[in-house]
Amino acid sequence: MKRKIFLFSLLISVHAFSLFGADAVKFNAMSPSTVVLDKPFQLVYSVNASGRDLRAPELNNFDILAGPFESHSQSIQMVNGKTSSSVSVSYTYTLQAQKVGTFTIPPASIMVEGQKYVSNGLSIKVLPSDNNTSKSQSSNPSSSGGTTNQSGAHANNISSENLFIKANVSKTNVYEQEAILVTYKLYTLVDVVQCANKKMPDFNGFLKQDIEQSQNKQFSYESVNGKNYGSVVLYQVVLYPQHAGVLEISKATFEALIRIQNRANVRSIFDDFFESYSNVTRNVVAPSVRINVIPLPASKPISFNGTVGHFTMSPSISADKVKTNDAITLKLNIAGTGNMKLIKTPQLKFPDGFETYDPKVTNNFKTTPNGVSGSKVIEYMVIPRHAGDFEIPSTEFSYFDIQDKAYKVLRTPTYKIRVDKGEGGENATVVSNYTNKEDVKQLGRDIRYILVDDIQLDNSESPMVGSFLSWMLYLIPLMVSIVLFVFFKKQVRENSDMVLVRNRKANKIAQKRLKVASKLLEEGKMDVFYEEVLKALWAYLRDKLSISQSNLTKEQVQNVLSEKAVDASVYSRIVEVLNTCEFARYAPISDAKNMENLYKETIQVISDIENSIKN
Repeated sequence: MKRKIFLFSLLISVHAFSLFGADAVKFNAMSPSTVVLDKPFQLVYSVNASGRDLRAPELNNFDILAGPFESHSQSIQMVNGKTSSSVSVSYTYTLQAQKVGTFTIPPASIMVEGQKYVSNGLSIKVLPSDNNTSKSQSSNPSSSGGTTNQSGAHANNISSENLFIKANVSKTNVYEQEAILVTYKLYTLVDVVQCANKKMPDFNGFLKQDIEQSQNKQFSYESVNGKNYGSVVLYQVVLYPQHAGVLEISKATFEALIRIQNRANVRSIFDDFFESYSNVTRNVVAPSVRINVIPLPASKPISFNGTVGHFTMSPSISADKVKTNDAITLKLNIAGTGNMKLIKTPQLKFPDGFETYDPKVTNNFKTTPNGVSGSKVIEYMVIPRHAGDFEIPSTEFSYFDIQDKAYKVLRTPTYKIRVDKGEGGENATVVSNYTNKEDVKQLGRDIRYILVDDIQLDNSESPMVGSFLSWMLYLIPLMVSIVLFVFFKKQVRENSDMVLVRNRKANKIAQKRLKVASKLLEEGKMDVFYEEVLKALWAYLRDKLSISQSNLTKEQVQNVLSEKAVDASVYSRIVEVLNTCEFARYAPISDAKNMENLYKETIQVISDIENSIKN
């Protein structure tokens, strides 16, 4: 009894999964895209569920020879404790065209679980019968199921008339860098089992992009000189001519494996019932093709880099009003079709006082018969360090438009940026950590006042003039005054040298920033943590190495460290920390252990620089 209950429960679970866990219902119509007049072909409707009440459209211009024939298949799989179920039902019609032309078959409909589903429509091209159909059929009674006309061909019957390859070129007159689609297509009247590339052209003078072909190649009919050949695409490539003139695409050689019928002496009546076949190979050569390449017009824009096609550019900016030390991201999205791999990253000129980083470039390219299409997204990130009104000038991207046959220039707008003073001031790493000049001057006048004024002494009851204590009372203040005067005078001189102040305070300021980063690490704020570490290290390098903000680059840091005889491994570790932080801004690393290691490595790098550079 328990076993029956278990089996019943299992069947209910499987049935429920088939209803709720299966894929969405798909109802599709399939047929050859090209057929031959008076030759039967199949129209198949398939649905991945149990359906009912199939309503086929009116098949005008076609005769229904048979059908519909219904077939079912169902499978249940259990993998790692997970159950999956699939159902497939197909309805097959055998049709025959009534006349030559291109005709459409409207969608069909079917009911699944009380809901109506509609298939796709079809377009079928009907070719005329071969001029020598009757002759071919009488001499070759065996048929290959519609793929070719002479599946029972013999080795001595294989010629260039019933088996050849053409190199079809989309254009023979093109501009430099304009995309050309070259399609190598097989045409056959014999039974070709397979056909593979043997020797392809070098495509000298062209830049090529292969188009991926389906592994399951399907033959279709194509009429050539009154004959209906079985045709299939063997190879497709998009070419970009690199210079003007007449360029030649040399011959291509393919190796075809052909199925032929053996001719043997008939020894008995049973020999006619058992035909034997064998495979033979033939080299098939596609002829060469000449391409006339037209030079691009001479009036090229200054920003033109050889990009040809049709493109659009969409610029955007994250904010036009920020505070000091806040990041701004300017994004350019260049989309279209053409030789997109030649698109160079436009150079933007940012105002002085803006800390810049290498732009992040994302390429989303796909090779299509029309050329490479997709988008190139460039992100520029900058950090303003000073308050004020700034302007990011316009930049441009130019290309030769194939549609209009003229140069086009796409420009970004001029962005006006308002930068307000942030919490840390214009430059928190310097301003908030040393005494300003006015305070130093005022302190200097206080010292001079003490030295100039007379000292008034009150008479005491006990005479002290000439005693040791009286001399000490004179000498000690005088000595203290001299020491203070020398000390503060030195401070005034050193504080007036801003470079020296920054150099001396660099380590202290970096440590303060890293303490903030440590708190962010404890709170798990990944984005802000990496940005704070990045700011701390860049600010330290700028102040410690006395590099101006406009010249602060990795290359300049390397040059200054080399001049100061700092070990090269220290620079490598600096670059590794900077790259990790910059990468984490776009793809944050959530591993707390890696963040802690980065924090410790930053402290160690700063410590090693301090030990290597002696003031």
